[in-house]
Amino acid sequence: MVTWIKADQFVPYPEALTAMERQVKAIHQGGEECIWLLEHPPLYTSGTSARPEDLVQPNRFPVYATGRGGQFTYHGPGQRIAYVMLDLNRRLPDIRRYVAMLERWIILTLAEFGIEGLQRQGRVGIWVATPNGEEKIAAIGVRVSKWITYHGLAINVNPNLDHFSGIVPCGLPQFGVTSFHKLGKIISMDDLDQALERVWPQLKL
Repeated sequence: MVTWIKADQFVPYPEALTAMERQVKAIHQGGEECIWLLEHPPLYTSGTSARPEDLVQPNRFPVYATGRGGQFTYHGPGQRIAYVMLDLNRRLPDIRRYVAMLERWIILTLAEFGIEGLQRQGRVGIWVATPNGEEKIAAIGVRVSKWITYHGLAINVNPNLDHFSGIVPCGLPQFGVTSFHKLGKIISMDDLDQALERVWPQLKL
């Protein structure tokens, strides 16, 4: 059984990382798996594939190096973070399958609000067709320790999209970033949280 936790205040990134690492150790010892829903204050994180030149404005917000996969990502208010801590030893220890599951989770959740999420070969995350071309609405970055997952995904509900201009999001300058509100879907964070939890049992991980 997966425990759902929701933070009611912004969580600083270092605090979140420490909490995730502590939970991963607990899961190694037979503790409960969990999904942690939260928002961060404005910040940038760099994944293991990040290129220094993609940090366009290094002094704009705090920058944190992470052990997750991927490149530079922005996190901030109006963006739902879901940190997913699961024991793949209890399921199927296959990272590609796990990432595909996260993508499906996002797509099914977007569909609850009439948004068609798109997967694209070579572009991790979920995309939406817009008049400006395909734009990213959700990012994925995961780390696995002895088949225990952590980090997870970020879905743009109504963040300040200008904050993404301080980086080259995911190293793809040719693509824009979008959100529920930019697409005309005015929902609350609670609306999204309820949909994420409602859709989760369909994944059958």
